[in-house]
Amino acid sequence: MVPLSYYLVLSGILFACGVTGFLIKRNIISIFMSIELMLNGVNLSFVAFAAHWQQLSGQVFVFFVMVVAAAEAAVGLAIIIAVFRTRETLNIDQVNLLKL
Repeated sequence: MVPLSYYLVLSGILFACGVTGFLIKRNIISIFMSIELMLNGVNLSFVAFAAHWQQLSGQVFVFFVMVVAAAEAAVGLAIIIAVFRTRETLNIDQVNLLKL
């Protein structure tokens, strides 16, 4: 039996890696992956608490978070492709959609 604290530490590390990647990276794809990493860290903590308290509600909430993440991935990748086609770069510093 793995203690709950191990899962929470791993969840915190995943979330911290996602936040660090979101703040440091300049590529839209890397930022997008960092957001997904943060969502996975939160999902891991939800599942760990649900298993610890033997409640199904945490796992149901993870299912809804995964549905939102899948929708975000579909819409986000479409936006990233549209930005790349118009600006021909994925660098955040060079992508400025308010200027022509």
